[in-house]
Amino acid sequence: MADSSPGLYRGEMKEQRRNGYGRYIYSNSFFQYEGEWKEGKKHGHGKLLFKDGSYYEGEFMDGEIVGNGFRYWAHTGNTYSGQFLYGELNGHGVMQYKDGKKYEGNFCYGIQEGHGRLTDKDGQQYEGSFYKAKRHGGGKMRFKNGDEYEGDWVLDQRQGHGVLHCADGTFYEGQWRNDTFNGQGSIIHCSGVIYDGQWLNGYPAVQPQKMVILGPEVIDTVPGSAHTFHIQLQDEEGEVTECESGRLLEISAGIRDGELLASSKNSLYKIMELLGRQVLESPFGFEYISYPLMAPTSESPELQVSASSAGKSLLAQLELQVPKGDTEPEFESTPTDSARNTLSNEDGMEDNVHCNSCSQRVEHGSAIFINIILATPPTDVLLAMQLDDAQEVLSPRKMKKRKDKIHVEKLATSQELLMPTRSRLMDQSKTRLIPISPKDVVTLPGEYVIMVREVTSPPFLGRHLPPAFRLLRILPEKVSVPKVLSDKGRKTGLKSETQKDAGN
Repeated sequence: MADSSPGLYRGEMKEQRRNGYGRYIYSNSFFQYEGEWKEGKKHGHGKLLFKDGSYYEGEFMDGEIVGNGFRYWAHTGNTYSGQFLYGELNGHGVMQYKDGKKYEGNFCYGIQEGHGRLTDKDGQQYEGSFYKAKRHGGGKMRFKNGDEYEGDWVLDQRQGHGVLHCADGTFYEGQWRNDTFNGQGSIIHCSGVIYDGQWLNGYPAVQPQKMVILGPEVIDTVPGSAHTFHIQLQDEEGEVTECESGRLLEISAGIRDGELLASSKNSLYKIMELLGRQVLESPFGFEYISYPLMAPTSESPELQVSASSAGKSLLAQLELQVPKGDTEPEFESTPTDSARNTLSNEDGMEDNVHCNSCSQRVEHGSAIFINIILATPPTDVLLAMQLDDAQEVLSPRKMKKRKDKIHVEKLATSQELLMPTRSRLMDQSKTRLIPISPKDVVTLPGEYVIMVREVTSPPFLGRHLPPAFRLLRILPEKVSVPKVLSDKGRKTGLKSETQKDAGN
């Protein structure tokens, strides 16, 4: 800033020129300077004030602002402390903005350029290279949501190669363009999903659109058979999306509504309808209710199934079926508290199996559920079915009329059917999984639904794939004549219909 214009000076002089310490008010009165002078020029430490309240205080050289100093702008409230060259911010300095933003780093003629650290008013922080006051080159950014990015930038946008660590645990490494995933890259999502391939505008270039259960649409089988289900994730064109892994799939089953107890004559069926099991729609033109599955454990070849639930109302009805005082003490039917807790299901809805074999992670677009077996009907259903056989002999009126040996044997047989199931559940009061041998599985013939659904949490890309279904038909098992006859039937001389036909 030239000092040739006439003005008012008060201070030290030497050889008729300002020299030493003095105060100078410019003729236009907009500027005034107070500080050191040398040979008529501002030189050394001084303070230059502006009429609007702004000022500079720091080093001067030959009449110019050169060196280290402090600048305050009255109209914005911003301040700068650092290096100057000919009045411009140049070199290393710290700019503090009134709104809370702060930049510390290099300047080039008043513009942020070179290496610096910028913290915005929200606390987000970038440290790296700047060009013309924009993030440009290599740098690291910490966002207010906790995400961190380190990589290449072009004019304030992430572009090139970069690594993103998200606060939720998601990790991405690969190419960027226009501030989002573009090009080759891999992601490990917080849900466990892994995708390694091409990206387009923030989304995988190859995405599964459906799950497919390989094999026939309808599977005909016999009770107790184990099945292996192969699942594929496919795109719109039916190609397997091998570049993706980690989605969590769960297999479940259901039986056609009304079929489970269609042969039951017991009045408990109506009570169970009131208790209610959720009725679901199938793609096969009928509704179904949930049905338990069994799968091998990892420790042993035995099967595991969830402890079946029965509502308290069902237990109360069960107690009414056993006449007081007409049974031996060992047939006492009042369950212990632990048994009640095991049998009770507060929501009164469905029996669900939660074992590792019923949930699988996808690997390169495929998953396999091995040796899946339909379980024995749920306990509440099984008890009601067993009561069909027991109800007649347990009736008080029938008990008074019949006291013969056969009746007592039938009573004992009915109680044996009920008690092992209940005592077995009482022994499992601390666990929901019961080991069962495959030979103990009793599955009723009928139409069953196999469903595979995605349960990835949280959903990858914000959505789950639609479930896949298969129709499983359990056909009546063909049995030979000796299997039809029971030991009791042989002793009493009873004949089956097959024997009668053979005799004729």
